Amino acid sequence: MTLHVYGIPTCSTCKKALAWLDSQGVSYEFINTKAAPPLRSQIESWVATLGAKPLRNTSGQSYRALGAEKQTWSDAQWVDAFAADAMLLKRPLFVEAGQAVLAGFRGTDEELRQKLGL
Repeated sequence: MTLHVYGIPTCSTCKKALAWLDSQGVSYEFINTKAAPPLRSQIESWVATLGAKPLRNTSGQSYRALGAEKQTWSDAQWVDAFAADAMLLKRPLFVEAGQAVLAGFRGTDEELRQKLGL
């Protein structure tokens, strides 16, 4: 199976993650979420696996532009928001066999290898 990495090419964290994957000899496919936003069904699956909170890109302009009511949104409301604006998704998002396995790129090499099943 190929690891799919969702993000945007200009994101420094995505660049760091891709360089790390290369250094680990991991094969992956990078999907630019600006050019090819994920399908609603994919987002629903990711939220079901990881929950909406870990998928939120809280440092982006899109997130800050949302009203205060975002603090009380249900997972279903977050799915709507993620589907409407892929920039709300934390980057990078790692998906294996259609299942989200990790959102973001933090941790030691060993922690990352474990989370990604390498």
